Amino acid sequence: MVVSGATSADIAIIVNPSNTAEISTDDIKSLFSGRQKSFSNGKTALLLSLEEDNPTRSEFHDAVLGKSDAQMKAYWSKLLFTGKGTPPKETSVAEMLELIADNPNTIGYIDAASVNGNVKVIATF
Repeated sequence: MVVSGATSADIAIIVNPSNTAEISTDDIKSLFSGRQKSFSNGKTALLLSLEEDNPTRSEFHDAVLGKSDAQMKAYWSKLLFTGKGTPPKETSVAEMLELIADNPNTIGYIDAASVNGNVKVIATF
């Protein structure tokens, strides 16, 4: 699924190239909303999110999860408080690319223009 507009760039969902799990759009939504903790291959997914000041983060929340940044912050605060989930680790684009290249169980998102050969794009929004 590719959703783009004049003011937004494509968002690439990225994993390690060795990750062979089947990951659907619904899986991506479930993973990043804390409803799903593992990939289809049974490996625990380590979620990475961009830092709060990165505009791609807002676009991801809106385009993929259908929520605003404030709604996602409140949502994760509630899950964390009740012990039902831990929000994704916040990283810079460079750190996300490095962490995903180094660990087959990580998943994250970046502006599609920032993708390099060390990660695999599994979806764009």
